[in-house]
Amino acid sequence: MHNYRNFNFLFTLLLLAVTLSTVAAPPKREFYEIKIYHLKNADQEARVEAFLKDAYVPAAHRAGIKNVGVFKPVATDTMAGKLIYVLTPLKSLDQLLALPKTLDKDAAYVSSGKDYIDANYKTPPYARFESIVLQAFTSAPVLTKPDLTGPKSERVYELRSYEGHTEKIYQNKVKMFNDGGEVPLFKRLGFNGVFYGEVIVGSHMPNLMYMTTFENKASRDAHWKSFSEDAEWNKLKVNPEYQNNVSKNTSFFLYPTEYSDI
Repeated sequence: MHNYRNFNFLFTLLLLAVTLSTVAAPPKREFYEIKIYHLKNADQEARVEAFLKDAYVPAAHRAGIKNVGVFKPVATDTMAGKLIYVLTPLKSLDQLLALPKTLDKDAAYVSSGKDYIDANYKTPPYARFESIVLQAFTSAPVLTKPDLTGPKSERVYELRSYEGHTEKIYQNKVKMFNDGGEVPLFKRLGFNGVFYGEVIVGSHMPNLMYMTTFENKASRDAHWKSFSEDAEWNKLKVNPEYQNNVSKNTSFFLYPTEYSDI
């Protein structure tokens, strides 16, 4: 009987330890690739969109990637018709490296994307593309789909890039988001943040990027007005610990295509 009680006690402790470790373990930080297509004309725009809609996004779903975002600059942007942004969330860098081979083995992808994949050198589907690779913030380790209900064509997705003077100063801005409370502030004020990430490969490093979303431009402007007036933000922005930690702040205003998951 004594041994039986000891066994039960040890089993209970083991079960409790497993339960606590499961509850306490935070989600692993995702990685994101932002691919930006540069286009010369409407024909290239149509061909890239056909590839994304009919081949890439469905194939990514079959590869276990649920939420692929495809965005275009808003109509008032001078880059409208010249750029397409593709946001792909990834569980690891290994998945990023393996994805091209995974797609190549997908017969439906190869068939649906033939015009893009097998394009002749005289008629390429794009001028060039660039890729930015990010790792999610510790305070926002996974992508969140925005809680929006209005027409996609009216939505405003604001992609922001904060560049730093040096690596050390840039990390101070990252700390401001994670430990200073900037991410929770965005959440409290209803900014519908899709992701917050540290750029680990890109052309404007050191920098971080994040994306917030709104039903329309009026909603976007109202949210930022509430942000600028918020007591917590006005206290945080004058905190001596977080001064002069951004050298350049750039905003890109986008809207999602009808076939975008996000």
